[in-house]
Amino acid sequence: MPKMKTKKGAAKRFRVRAGGSVKRGQAFKRHILTKKTTKNKRHLRGLEAVHATNVDSVKAMMPYA
Repeated sequence: MPKMKTKKGAAKRFRVRAGGSVKRGQAFKRHILTKKTTKNKRHLRGLEAVHATNVDSVKAMMPYA
């Protein structure tokens, strides 16, 4: 049986935590930052958990995570 391949784009974007939840980086903070308010940019810092409806598809893309 051949090994399953990890989707490398998903591996770069997501990490699986010890408890099984998946963390992701926050979107909308790459460019066009001048028109965004300081408060908005502050709230975009840090990491978020992937929503429960998407966890199964993310884990399917990373079979060994």
